[in-house]
Amino acid sequence: MKSKEEEILDGRDEATPQDSSFSQALLASTAHIHQCISQSHLQQLSPAALAYVGDAIYELYVRMSYLLPLQRPDTYHRLVVAQVRAEKQALHLRSLTPYLNTNELEIVRRGRNAATGRPKRVDPEVYQQATSLETLIGYLYLSDFQRLTELLQKLHLEK
Repeated sequence: MKSKEEEILDGRDEATPQDSSFSQALLASTAHIHQCISQSHLQQLSPAALAYVGDAIYELYVRMSYLLPLQRPDTYHRLVVAQVRAEKQALHLRSLTPYLNTNELEIVRRGRNAATGRPKRVDPEVYQQATSLETLIGYLYLSDFQRLTELLQKLHLEK
């Protein structure tokens, strides 16, 4: 006997289009946190600390982007893991680079230079680019949520 969720998943006729406004709304609900951090404190944060925050925000954004239409948990996992891999993050950074201003490019540079340890399976340059993206996302999350939203909407997540 199937659960109600399995019946819903099996019975859907077609996938509904991905709605990024849902993921944006969730991220916006936590955006008030940046108001607690002054610009001077933000400048004192290391690129590694910014990447730590950026990694969480990026993964949350990707997870929320895949939440609808309904999927089985293993499908969610497969879709999200494909997007949060260092290789995909490096591609996303390269796609965003033409849209970045001077200050954002400096944050990316700082993130690249701060990337030290890396998994054995990842090329060092790819890992640096992934860390740079996470650093940028962390910085914008804490300093300019509207700009972060604008850039995240430019990402092309695979369906």
